[in-house]
Amino acid sequence: MPLSHLARRFLDVLTSPRLTNAETEMVEAWLGPALAELFFSQPRSDQRHGYEAAETVMSGTVAGPDVVLAALLHDVGKRHARLGLIGRSITSLVMKLRLPLRGRMASYRDHGTIAAGELAEIGAPPLAVAFALHHHGERPESIQPEVWEILQLADQPPKAATLFIGRITSKHT
Repeated sequence: MPLSHLARRFLDVLTSPRLTNAETEMVEAWLGPALAELFFSQPRSDQRHGYEAAETVMSGTVAGPDVVLAALLHDVGKRHARLGLIGRSITSLVMKLRLPLRGRMASYRDHGTIAAGELAEIGAPPLAVAFALHHHGERPESIQPEVWEILQLADQPPKAATLFIGRITSKHT
């Protein structure tokens, strides 16, 4: 993960507003009660990130309900680390330096595995489970390449996602 990505993500977390009432209602409609409860148990910044990832997905050409759910829920495992902005930033740098992690830092690093387990247990669609598990790695065969591409780009800070939407709009018009 490039340092520029980490810097943009830091600014996103620092400045992320709460979801509006309308946005909250949209999330509840997309997810249903059990998955919405999981989504809203995240910190404000992770809710905002998931919501913006879902909006990016819906702007693309492969926006089915399961793709939107995968975008919304891929980071739900981060909440178990209970790290604030500074703790997350330090952990990201330690990961970048490939130093060993323990405790809450290891939990933050392993958030995809944690999220996938929770999502599978609660009955989330297989795409949401697979994307949570693999979103920082290689595309598994169970996720179509075009779905993987939009989900990966939706997981980027807003500037990158905005550039992508312009690219797919011009590519498919």
